[in-house]
Amino acid sequence: MNHSSSAAGPSLALLRTAVAAFGRYTTAEDSWTAFQAATAPGVDPVLPGHRTALLRWLNAAGCRIRYPRTGEPDLFGTGVAGWWREYGELLPAAEERLVGLDDERIAAVGAAFAALSATPASLGRRPRPLGPTAASKLLHALRPYAVMPWDAAIAAALHQTRDGSAFAAHQRLGRAWGRAVLAEAGGPARAMTHADAENELAAAFGAPGRPLAKMLDDYCYLVFTAGSVEPGTDGTGSAGEAAAVPAIG
Repeated sequence: MNHSSSAAGPSLALLRTAVAAFGRYTTAEDSWTAFQAATAPGVDPVLPGHRTALLRWLNAAGCRIRYPRTGEPDLFGTGVAGWWREYGELLPAAEERLVGLDDERIAAVGAAFAALSATPASLGRRPRPLGPTAASKLLHALRPYAVMPWDAAIAAALHQTRDGSAFAAHQRLGRAWGRAVLAEAGGPARAMTHADAENELAAAFGAPGRPLAKMLDDYCYLVFTAGSVEPGTDGTGSAGEAAAVPAIG
């Protein structure tokens, strides 16, 4: 697949196609719903039960982090708790949106990601760090509206590396894509907040409440990881238009 034009991001119609297609991955959707239920009304890494829920969700998402055996230390739990104490306050607030973050806030996300990626997560012949894919997913779980995750294929296609600077670049790319999609949809308008504009867009897509950062990740997964959507098409292999998307605002 040729990704040469993909950095321009999805059109409004293509993003709608991607969100609908990703919604058919029911296992992924069900595991996210279960995670949200286990951490309601909001995830808090200070709580041991919430750290356990994070680990279960990461493994359901394919991260394969070994659970501690009887008598072993909980490296994931203690590592995430220690990381949160140092970096939690640097993250965007729970209600902040990726499209509204400035470069300084995004740089802080990149620094938090780098530290989290290096945090020991499981035992083996030698301690295994959390790594860049699981760290990105965990950050997204903590701040689903403000952080766009990645996997190895997405990072390789768009950034060629997976360090903190690349993750910050990924957020800036998602910010630009998100702003372009909202502008194409006709919002935010009438002093509409980013949150209201994103919520209207998700509702128009038939995915109420879905964060724009996650919708953009749906697109990335289908283009770069699954290879089932060509950038610049309607998602069916043609260069036509997908179903019309109602304007927002």
